[in-house]
Amino acid sequence: MSAMDLQVNPANEAIGTKGLSVRFLVSGENSNGSVAAFELMVPGAQRLPAPAHSHDHYEETIYGIDGVLTWTVNGKPIEVGPGEALCIPRGAVHRFDNNGTRDAKALCVITPAAIGPDYFREAFGLLNAAAGGPPDKAAMMEIMRRHGLTPAAPPPA
Repeated sequence: MSAMDLQVNPANEAIGTKGLSVRFLVSGENSNGSVAAFELMVPGAQRLPAPAHSHDHYEETIYGIDGVLTWTVNGKPIEVGPGEALCIPRGAVHRFDNNGTRDAKALCVITPAAIGPDYFREAFGLLNAAAGGPPDKAAMMEIMRRHGLTPAAPPPA
């Protein structure tokens, strides 16, 4: 991309379902693969509908903008609120939930840009197809694996 092609939010695309959404700001195509950035919006009292996971090809840095998200990383709950940042290293098993009543917004930065809008289009497509019911777990795990995410084993009951 040349300096003449530069623009704010070049990947501007919102993808989501029922209040849970991502808005891509920069994708790997816009950054020569160096970084991807998206806003994550999570309604109050919303649990992540996908399993905990890890990724071996990138770090994920979370910056809280509004509300509080609880990120569980390798079994440890960490609250990230406005003005706070958390870097999730490669290989760490993690998930997030909004345990509060207030909607939350965070900026997620992926370095390098090993994941992009295609993953979220497919995952949210599966969630939307479930029409409010639980998504097809096998299909969700296949989508995750194909995009470089490793679903974690479910916690023991």
